[in-house]
Amino acid sequence: MGFDPVLAEQRFGYGLSPVAELAPPNSVAEMLARLKGPDEMDQRFPIENYDGFEKRLAEAQAIWKDIRKARGTNRLDAEKKRLKLLKAEARQAYRDWAWTILMRRVWTRDGLRERLVAFWADHLTAQGKAGIMKRGTPPYIEAAIRPHVTGRFEDMLLAAVTSPLMVHYLDQERSVGPESEFGKAKKGKFGLNENLAREVLELHTLGVGGPYSQEDVRQLAELLTGLTYVPGQGRKFRAARAEPGAETVLGTRYGGGRARLADIETALRDLARHPATARHLAEKLAVHFHSDAPPADLVATLEARYLDTGGDLAAVTEALLTHSAAWDTERHNMRLPDEYISAAMRALAVPPEVYLKQQNLRRREMFIVQLFQRPLIIMGQTWQQPQGPDGWEEGDEVWLTPQGLASRMHWALKAPSALLDDLPDPRRFVETALGPTPPEPVRFAAHAAENKREGIALVLASPAFQRK
Repeated sequence: MGFDPVLAEQRFGYGLSPVAELAPPNSVAEMLARLKGPDEMDQRFPIENYDGFEKRLAEAQAIWKDIRKARGTNRLDAEKKRLKLLKAEARQAYRDWAWTILMRRVWTRDGLRERLVAFWADHLTAQGKAGIMKRGTPPYIEAAIRPHVTGRFEDMLLAAVTSPLMVHYLDQERSVGPESEFGKAKKGKFGLNENLAREVLELHTLGVGGPYSQEDVRQLAELLTGLTYVPGQGRKFRAARAEPGAETVLGTRYGGGRARLADIETALRDLARHPATARHLAEKLAVHFHSDAPPADLVATLEARYLDTGGDLAAVTEALLTHSAAWDTERHNMRLPDEYISAAMRALAVPPEVYLKQQNLRRREMFIVQLFQRPLIIMGQTWQQPQGPDGWEEGDEVWLTPQGLASRMHWALKAPSALLDDLPDPRRFVETALGPTPPEPVRFAAHAAENKREGIALVLASPAFQRK
């Protein structure tokens, strides 16, 4: 087994494209060069960074203050309308960002980067719960995940765990040291919240069953007190809310003097460098890019490279790509629904203008909802809204359901003709989507189809296209 350019795009990217400029890489070295090179898709299809998103939150906070002042006056309705319009703008921006993410996947020469961004964003899942904050996931990914996919995991972990969205998502802003100045003044109205500490240990670093105890969870939770955020201003550290004294996590003592954000940062970096973290991340990467039960040697290789390089994710990715298991010709994993739609749109070379030329915002809204967001819900993967902080399940049994497969077939029949004015010839499309040697039954079905619509659907619904 050796390098295969078709497999490189199918397993480590979002599939093949008919566009000549988007030809598959010729080697692992070329894949790595693209990954370490300029982020072309970020430049071509920008998404609002979290600093820009904070301005939306600040505006919302200012309007809420005006609403409170306007109660009992004739200005109240006008202020409420301002807030409603701001929320509508944020909702539309969120839909625009969804399209932007799709276009990055469709038009990238560096599918590996887009896959890694999606993988690490899922590993460090964070989402807003209400109001404008519900739209914060894309800016969070731009700020905390995307810049670090070729850097050190500890830098990504620190950026993600202390980001305003994660602090909000896991209720860290409500966590107050019981013996802190603030906690004593409020006389028990606020208390310690262990959500963030537990997920950092269980999901983000050491893994379920890792070498930590409930006491470690509590100690880390106490250390995290003081970490909070202010809508519109971003992350804040408030020493008056921090539990006084030192905390001991996994046998290491942190703090002891005046509470500092630096003590939290040191603990997170130590957790990122822990051998159990290396094992946990190696297993997750191997499952995501190889199979539900990856070879033990692949996991061990990734684990060793992580430890040898201090968690250098570019080096770990290189170890993944240079392992023989990476080029196992058997397609073990099923594409998740968002990967499936992204790969289909890439095979169809859907142009960005399809969305942008919609006549008005209402048409644009219905377009993205009907062709992307609603189908994903039916397929079982609501866009950027996993049911918990552990992200989406990888196991094929979750996605190989009658409803899931039927919904993919329905999308394959309906969506392509809504995305393109003229569908490609299925006899050529079968090789565009599956490579020069597609399975003979799929080739036969594409050639025998009564029309373009059915031929395209048969290719996109085939088991060969469903897997990566």
